[in-house]
Amino acid sequence: MHSHEKDPADLVMMVARSMRRRHMAALEPFGLSPSHGRALRVLSSAAGPLRPGDLAERLRIAPRSATDVVDALESAGYVARHADATDRRAVLLDLTDEGRALADTIAQAQRSASEAMFAGLSADDRATLTDLLSRIHDESGAENRV
Repeated sequence: MHSHEKDPADLVMMVARSMRRRHMAALEPFGLSPSHGRALRVLSSAAGPLRPGDLAERLRIAPRSATDVVDALESAGYVARHADATDRRAVLLDLTDEGRALADTIAQAQRSASEAMFAGLSADDRATLTDLLSRIHDESGAENRV
C-alpha cells in the first residue's frame, strides 16, 4: 500500500470516533454524561420496563455502576422505579414521560449530528456506502452484532 492510500479499516474507525464525539456533544446541552445518555437510549428502546441487572448487562457495565446511573436519572425525574407485579422483591425501571421525551429529543439531535457527517454525499453515494457497510456487517458474523 502506498503511503497516500488510506486503509478502509482505519477510515471506518476514524468516522466512528468522529460520530461518537458528535453524539457525545449532542448530550451536552442536556447536562447528561455519555452513560446517562446510553441508559436513556436503552430504556427507550426496550419493549417494556427493565430490571436493573438487565440494564447493566445491555450497557455492559457493573450493576453498581448501573445503580449510580439510575439514581442520577431518577433524581432528575427521567426514570422511575416500580415493584415488579410478579416478584414484589424485584424492581423494574421505566422512563417517565419527561424521560421518554428527553430520549426522543436526544435521539433526534444525535441523528442530526450523524446526518451532518454524510450531508456532502449524494443520495447515490449514501446508498452505496450503506450497502457496503451492511454487507461488511452481515458478513462479520453474529458475534460482532450489538
